[in-house]
Amino acid sequence: MPQRSIVEYFSGGHKGYRCGYCHSTDSCYSHGMWAHVLTPLDYQNLIDRGWRRSGKYCYKPTMNLTCCPLYTIRCEAKKLVLTRSQKKVLKKVHRFLAYGEKSKGNEGASGDKSDQDMEVSFDCPQDIDMQSLKRIKKIKTINNSDIKTDKIETSTDSHNVSTSLSDKCDSSDQATKSSHTVPSSSDTSSSPLKSSNSNSKPPCRKAKEIRKERKLQKLLKKGLSEEEASSSIKPKTNEPKSIEDFLNEPLPLKPAHKLELRLVSSRSDNPLFCNHFEESYSVYKKYQMTVHKDPAEKVTTKQFKRFLVNNPFQKPEASSSSPEPSYGSYHQQYWLDGKLIAVGVLDILPYCLSSVYFYYDPDYSFLSLGTYAALREIAFTRELNKIYPDLQYYYMGYYIHSCIKMRYKGQYVPSFLLCPETYIFQPIEKCKPLLDVSKYHRLEEDPTKEDVNGVVNLNEVLVLYDKTSMTYPIYKNINKNANDEGEILEYAKFVGRKCYQKMLLYRDS
Repeated sequence: MPQRSIVEYFSGGHKGYRCGYCHSTDSCYSHGMWAHVLTPLDYQNLIDRGWRRSGKYCYKPTMNLTCCPLYTIRCEAKKLVLTRSQKKVLKKVHRFLAYGEKSKGNEGASGDKSDQDMEVSFDCPQDIDMQSLKRIKKIKTINNSDIKTDKIETSTDSHNVSTSLSDKCDSSDQATKSSHTVPSSSDTSSSPLKSSNSNSKPPCRKAKEIRKERKLQKLLKKGLSEEEASSSIKPKTNEPKSIEDFLNEPLPLKPAHKLELRLVSSRSDNPLFCNHFEESYSVYKKYQMTVHKDPAEKVTTKQFKRFLVNNPFQKPEASSSSPEPSYGSYHQQYWLDGKLIAVGVLDILPYCLSSVYFYYDPDYSFLSLGTYAALREIAFTRELNKIYPDLQYYYMGYYIHSCIKMRYKGQYVPSFLLCPETYIFQPIEKCKPLLDVSKYHRLEEDPTKEDVNGVVNLNEVLVLYDKTSMTYPIYKNINKNANDEGEILEYAKFVGRKCYQKMLLYRDS
């Protein structure tokens, strides 16, 4: 039978818990469920209805009640337009790798005024899953192999997940570039007229040519070969430099530092992940204690695993036909001169690359690693798009307009916010004026548009009862004492038709 998602819904939502943004003690509200198993496509459909995950716990903010409404935000990676400050960060990292240069002034601060806020890691309220773990029913782990399928017709998904999980290194820093010849100072289109006047001036040279010559000499002195130096001096064209142009900027023959990116599947049976687990946890603990001021007793290995290692995606079947990464959860590790300095936790899904969390060694905050990693992940999204044409978006978690320091996510252009009532993405430029007026707002301007995916038909809702998958009416007929129709309706409305027709909602036997 095809793989099924199995979830356990917590009805009624939270009574109110501490907000990590405005720090109110009991004004943050959300609904949640525990994902025993999730297919990548089902999770894609969930985040397109405002859900996010923290480990295996999935949560959806109650937008019209919570103190700081969290709007799902995504960037269209293929159309990214770099801002001036983002270009500065890319250049700063390149200068550090090439020549060992560090930012002037306070090295502990970030490059520009907004960078310190930009390095705040992507949101995931860690306290939610702690509260909800206490509410999870004491049942054994459910496997798809244990499920018996009742004779019912259910919709199937046409999107097949192929290719195998593999570990992949980023090799974009070694791209070949075409060389450009710098004109010599003696090259002219015609010979200057001879003059017997001793006061006659030499022919004028264009300032652009002088600048090119000076830059060439400077690069040669820094150790670049003549070919490398010439190739790095490009004539200006109408086309702006892409993110790949910045990331693939050639380094000297003997660069000051070496940065390597490794994409590692975050599975407990993956030796490449397990071999460096302690190093990864050490960076995470240092980051949480320094940046977020968490006490040491809170940042345990158990908490780290539950938050950023455990995930609801099952290991896909191995395939030797493709070395490309398949859908699932990964840790993208940043190794500087053989030392792990940062990790981006990522989910590769059918239509997007979703950023779960990012943490780094605070000793390297002068590199603006939060901004740099986001740009790296956008570039990775563009790379994945070549493998999976439908994968076009980079999801950054939540955009919180009422929290000024979290508005930085809107600087990745073009970005879109998810309307909390129609679940249709809208350009962020149109949303900001509405959110300036009210922190919670319907973002879809057309009043006739509705949440068509939120229409509930109980006859189509699938449940898992007594290890057997069945529709809700069959379940009600078998379990005549069940009094959970309101809970089922609430669950189905929040997850949407695309999910409730395929996911199995666990019911007590």
